[in-house]
Amino acid sequence: MAVAIPKQFTISWLKRMYAQRELTPEAVAEEIARRAEADAGMNVWIEPPSMERMRPYVERLRAIDPQDAPLWGVPFAVKDNIDVAGVPTTAACAEYAYVPEADAAVVRRLVAAGAIPVGKANLDQFATGLVGVRSPYGETHNALRPELISGGSSSGSAAAVALGHAAFSLGTDTAGSGRVPAALNGLYGWKPSVGAWPTKGVVPACASLDCVTAFAHDLEDALLVDAVVRGEDAGDPWSRSVPRTPAERPAKLYVPEGPLAFYGPFAAAYEAAWESAVAKLESLGVPVERIDAGLFAEAAAVLYEGPWVAERWAGLGAFVEAHPGAAFPVTERVLRSGSAEGGRHDAASVFRAMHRLQELKLEAKRLLGGGVLAMPTCGGTWTREQVRRDPVATNSQMGLYTNHCNLLDLCAVAVPSGEAAPDVPFGITFFACAGREGLLEEAARLWAERKPTTLVAVCGLHMRGLPLEKQMREHRARFVREDRTAAAYRMYKLPTQPAKPGLVKTAAGGASLRLEVWEMPLETFGVFAASIPAPLGIGKVELQDGTEVPGFVCEAIAAQGAEDVTERGGWREAIAGA
Repeated sequence: MAVAIPKQFTISWLKRMYAQRELTPEAVAEEIARRAEADAGMNVWIEPPSMERMRPYVERLRAIDPQDAPLWGVPFAVKDNIDVAGVPTTAACAEYAYVPEADAAVVRRLVAAGAIPVGKANLDQFATGLVGVRSPYGETHNALRPELISGGSSSGSAAAVALGHAAFSLGTDTAGSGRVPAALNGLYGWKPSVGAWPTKGVVPACASLDCVTAFAHDLEDALLVDAVVRGEDAGDPWSRSVPRTPAERPAKLYVPEGPLAFYGPFAAAYEAAWESAVAKLESLGVPVERIDAGLFAEAAAVLYEGPWVAERWAGLGAFVEAHPGAAFPVTERVLRSGSAEGGRHDAASVFRAMHRLQELKLEAKRLLGGGVLAMPTCGGTWTREQVRRDPVATNSQMGLYTNHCNLLDLCAVAVPSGEAAPDVPFGITFFACAGREGLLEEAARLWAERKPTTLVAVCGLHMRGLPLEKQMREHRARFVREDRTAAAYRMYKLPTQPAKPGLVKTAAGGASLRLEVWEMPLETFGVFAASIPAPLGIGKVELQDGTEVPGFVCEAIAAQGAEDVTERGGWREAIAGA
């Protein structure tokens, strides 16, 4: 092998190595088989990668021009509720297994584009769960901290990419299964509009809601997969034509007004990470509005507390009844809650829920319009042991910010957002109305490509609630914190209209004065600084902790004859009652 394959590799990197003849698909396949064997204890696979299985796909590439195949030689994992011809589909239940003669529609399109299916990934049985531990093939371990859950139901699909067993993977998403594992393993999770990717050849969970999704290390990889597999399938009754719209800057970013619920052993860290994420959203140059997220919570409750659970039983009930003991105990418990014997729902309740859901869809469409909703992908995580002790409640909480998505006919992308704690990734999800994937694309790019910034110390009319705050917002600045100067400054009330403060550093007799610290993109900072009229300007302001940041200062000559307001402690106090 001419070059080492990094643990986290992307499609673009792999294509570059192929073009430079530094790697071959056979060498990549061999390394993936080696990695999968080395990580066998992580329970990533049901049908693990092997050279015997991958060789036919590698050999067929010799007859394909890489220029004609956008995914030439790119290895991908397939969740084991999606068909790959000649390989058993188990949906994590050995008694359910069958060997399909044909690929699922999405797999067929990927293979035609030159991609290599490397194996069938583990999952929460019958795609019923968001935790990744509901499988008789073993609990999939989190790729970064094995004692934690991987997320589900596409547990193996996410872990395979995070551990370097594939460049991307296919999952499915009915209630969050294509987003929760992405967040918990530090990946992007792309969930297209319902029906935009065909589901023919996918074991149904809720056929009317199911989506096939992609896990990847970067947005561009997910978008390339989307471009290959998107499109109506004439033989799929659930597919529809949903062209991907061009990238478009959202008119507004919406975030739920707090406080939000967080859970699990890292609840406080998740809450802090969300607060940081909101602050970052406010710095992206798109208006941010806090909204009542009640409609999304109401829709989310419908999925398992309402009659949609009966759709799961409609698809799998006959198998469960005919094979006593075959289903994982907690999985069977969830499925049976949708049966007639479960007694929770009748036909009338189904229609009542459908009618209410139509109202909620309309509300969501009116609210979002050309905007994008941002939420935490998860409100926390759990150890695998904690989920074993309380399998239903822990699983329910994992869907708190995901279950509403398909019911409201939204598209979504889960994006990484740093760490809540060491090796505990945090992520947020952007949601848009069906067919508006272009809004997601641009929102995710803005998030990933945040421009360099500088702190700015503000001591006067540019502070929050004062007349020139709007100039800070116009230059895409965000408030960071209240702070104080070092005890080395005097403040003067300049005789301007309106009055402005003059902050002057002195060698002796200074005081510590209240101010605000903001953050501004460097690309707008120069224009902002150039617009400040004399005798004010931007210089270095020393803060009480000894650090220096750019901020408002005043020429000393302007202080002559001006009112000294230092003793009042800051500009707000100086103008109070004026």
